Amino acid sequence: MSAAPSVLFDNHGRPLEYVRLAVTDRCNLRCFYCMPEEGIQYLPKRELLTYEEMERVVALLAGLGVRKVRLTGGEPFVRRDLVPFIGRLSQIPGIQDISLTTNGVLTAPHIPELVHLGVRTVNLSLDTLDRARFAAITRRDELPRVLDTFYALLAAGIRVKINAVVMDGQNTQDLVPLAELTRELPVDVRFIEEMPFNGGSHGAIQIPWSHVRIREHLEQHLGALMPIAQPYGATASEYSIAGHLGTVGIIAAYSRTFCGTCNRLRLTAEGGLKTCLYDQGVLDVRALLRGGSTDAEVTAALTHAFRNRAANGFEAERQRPVHQLSFESMSTIGG
Repeated sequence: MSAAPSVLFDNHGRPLEYVRLAVTDRCNLRCFYCMPEEGIQYLPKRELLTYEEMERVVALLAGLGVRKVRLTGGEPFVRRDLVPFIGRLSQIPGIQDISLTTNGVLTAPHIPELVHLGVRTVNLSLDTLDRARFAAITRRDELPRVLDTFYALLAAGIRVKINAVVMDGQNTQDLVPLAELTRELPVDVRFIEEMPFNGGSHGAIQIPWSHVRIREHLEQHLGALMPIAQPYGATASEYSIAGHLGTVGIIAAYSRTFCGTCNRLRLTAEGGLKTCLYDQGVLDVRALLRGGSTDAEVTAALTHAFRNRAANGFEAERQRPVHQLSFESMSTIGG
């Protein structure tokens, strides 16, 4: 992977270096904070971007300075031929870092190939280590397979970041056991404030477990959390704990404390560009690709969107049309 300087800044002076690419809206779990039990209405296959279309967009973004791609879903490994697609992305000039977010159910058989392709980091969604609570939260009894993936990733030398959504009355008793994984293992465990992207599975959320309370709870049980300096654009506040091999992190996803340094974009599985997680989508990239637009025309449209970006998640949310104030499922927007 060759280097590419960051050349594009948004209208608030933030460099745009990182795209989260949703390769599918489908998922093999039914986490209640993400979607209703019956699931969501998935897009017809023809409405999803093809791999070739995604490669074209990533190549154009790389030309603008994007250097990191994170593949998300839904669950990425639900889509066939994902690994060969990763291989092709890795050959795009300028792309330096390819990573994945996965629930781990289907991941383990592909780990040797991921290593071969240079995937260095995998974010593993895991909200509890208790099998019964896992089944209640995800509506699937798949914890053993997820844990098999977790240990196989570590054994392969891939950096693992566990993402745990903190939900009042559901898994707060799991914060300390999850954080305790860092005592003996080189893992980053990150706790995420719950967000409203639930696809209508429940009403407006309250977050009694804010990033402040999460930190207080962890310190009460584990001792002082010592801040670790993070690179520009990091979403997590990272901490070390005395005697622990790994680290813990807290992501203020609902409080949105990190918007001022946000360097990421999102491309949904149907080709919608989001310059903020909380916006309603600012550009139909699929329409451009399938409407015969040249690379120069697509690049110009992308650049225009980047230079009209909301200052933060609160502004982006205020700009949503009234009929879109009920948030979509996280599965459709790639996290």
